[in-house]
Amino acid sequence: MPDIPRREFLLRSAGMLGAAATASILPPSIRRALSINAAVQSGTIQDVKHVIILMQENRSFDHYFGTMRGVRGFADPFPVPLASGKPVWFESDGTKEIPPYHLNPATTSALLVPDMPHGFADTQAAWKQGIFGEWPRFKTQFSMGYYRRADIPFQYALADAFTICDAYHCSVTSGTDPNRIVLFSGSNFDPAQRAEGKNCTASNAEVNNQRCLVSGTMPSPGYKFSGSGLTWPTLPEILQDAGISWQIYQDPNDNWNGLMHGGLAFQAFREATAASGSALYARGMTSRTISELQSDAANGALPQVSWILPTPEQSEHPARSNPDAAGYFISQVLDAVSASPQVWSQTVIFLMLDENDGLFDHMPPPAAPSYNRDGSLAGASTVALDGEYFADTDGKYTSPEDSITGNVRPWGLGARVPMYVISPWSRGGWVNSQVFDHTSIGMFLEKRFGIQLPNISPWHRAISGDLISAFDFTSPNDASLPVFPDMRNYGTVASAQAKLPLPIAPSEPQPLFQESGIKRSRALPYVVNATAAVAAAEVTLQFTNAGTQGVVFHVYDQLHLDRIPRRYTVEAGKSLQDVWSTTADGGAYDLWVYGPSGFVRTFEGNSAVWSASSFQPEIAVAYDVAASQLVVQVSNKGAQANNITVAPNNAFVGKAPDILTVPAKGAAQVILSLKTSGCWYDFTASAVDFQRRFAGRMETGKNGISDPAMATSR
Repeated sequence: MPDIPRREFLLRSAGMLGAAATASILPPSIRRALSINAAVQSGTIQDVKHVIILMQENRSFDHYFGTMRGVRGFADPFPVPLASGKPVWFESDGTKEIPPYHLNPATTSALLVPDMPHGFADTQAAWKQGIFGEWPRFKTQFSMGYYRRADIPFQYALADAFTICDAYHCSVTSGTDPNRIVLFSGSNFDPAQRAEGKNCTASNAEVNNQRCLVSGTMPSPGYKFSGSGLTWPTLPEILQDAGISWQIYQDPNDNWNGLMHGGLAFQAFREATAASGSALYARGMTSRTISELQSDAANGALPQVSWILPTPEQSEHPARSNPDAAGYFISQVLDAVSASPQVWSQTVIFLMLDENDGLFDHMPPPAAPSYNRDGSLAGASTVALDGEYFADTDGKYTSPEDSITGNVRPWGLGARVPMYVISPWSRGGWVNSQVFDHTSIGMFLEKRFGIQLPNISPWHRAISGDLISAFDFTSPNDASLPVFPDMRNYGTVASAQAKLPLPIAPSEPQPLFQESGIKRSRALPYVVNATAAVAAAEVTLQFTNAGTQGVVFHVYDQLHLDRIPRRYTVEAGKSLQDVWSTTADGGAYDLWVYGPSGFVRTFEGNSAVWSASSFQPEIAVAYDVAASQLVVQVSNKGAQANNITVAPNNAFVGKAPDILTVPAKGAAQVILSLKTSGCWYDFTASAVDFQRRFAGRMETGKNGISDPAMATSR
């Protein structure tokens, strides 16, 4: 097929020339892949016979999908606040604010955006333990750039065809090596040390890119390694011991000097370079091409678990690659497997990015609690946190400009990155908003193959899901499917892009944009809540988790936004509480609580005006799943009766406010129907010196829709 001019290519990809024109540039093998039904036998995860893991490089979720409809992107109604009081979008380079801006490939070399700093020190500084505020200062102005659908049509088509996860995070707030080591083993720090309650240092953990970096060639004269070899068992070893077939498809001499291969950090793989007869050498150190992947699939020899390692040019990494080149590479992988319909009908491909490079993402990562400068913990956890932190004993790995906390810092989770779940069981353009990270891949393999990956920490197991919620194993074959653009002209596009100027941040902020509409959304395991109890000089928040997956609650104190937000890890079936003193603020308080999948609670008021004779309201909500309604319960501990207004917000304003009269020492309630909102809700309850806001989704155990509050283009 001749190269297609990029303008025509983008028009076709965006559907402006109609479905027939788009279909005409769709490779036949991809059309066949989308039409192949899942091989339903047991109707469970056991129907998956092959798992393929393809980890690409260095893009954040907002950078790629902040503008996609139905995901938690730029239309998020609850962006966290900065110390300035502005929303998180208003990041600064130290002198001026640079909100997110469109990387436009029509006028600039936007597809060839430069690489940015993305080591442990600058990433920690940009995150600032959850305060954010100066992302471009530590990551450059390019960090705030993002694409739209027409700019990266293949990536959008892939998400529309299958399932996109909008709460998948990198595991470590750092770069490539630490995160790829997690993918290959379940941890980037010594699990034995962690089990003893000891935080790791650089001697027994991977902080930056070191241990996977090699020189030399394979098979001769062989690799030369950097740093000491890690000693805990890797996933390939565990699979091998369990009799599960596996293979790494790669060019060992074009894998970015080893950086794509998380196994090279481990002593077992290093020793395998001198043991050519070993399984680790044969399956994990030799050359195995995409053509051989196709041959293995065609001949019934595709392993049960495979890793595919890209070359730098295929990797999607800024500077060395680009989204179009990556799209062509990914299409080759899909071609190779879908050429064998029987194999495709039994295969899952997990395609994710290892970390976010320097690229901005607005969601606060669900990390372990940070330490304040005085050594106190900013939050709490029901699961042990010992060993979940990096001990930078001499300050070597942190920036001197990053002084918000000391030298003991949580490893992660880090920023959101794109994650596609590609399979016949995950077709149809779904969004899944469960929290996942790279340990989730290992947990999925545990569930499917009955292995045990001992390196995954209890904290990660509590917080991160096993990806099973992304699939429909019982009735997967009724999805309507979009089509893919052809990416074979990626070289021509890159050459044209190289002639254009760099995409400089605009002098005036651009309005944020996100596509209108919703996506189908998978059922989630979250049944969580947060409530307040106010006394004369303090506010107590209670965090409860009645779901089946642990969560992290973030609390931003609007009166002290310069402080590290407190974080609370609450395991399934457990609860926590903590206290905020209001004395220094004359009784005033304004606390915002964030949880998973759009869960928000805000608590604002003044405790100093409360007395035994005053009106003392408080709000709690109860879920009535059977009736698809929310029960808003208003209690009054005081001796004075008064009114309280319950008013809907955002996309739910069609209902008039309810005005409740709450008796002294009594209670009242109002029922909010969720039947027309996909079980999403957002309302404010207010009275004099009192305001509460409640937003989120009531989980019913059934699939639903994405947040309607994000459905209006903006």
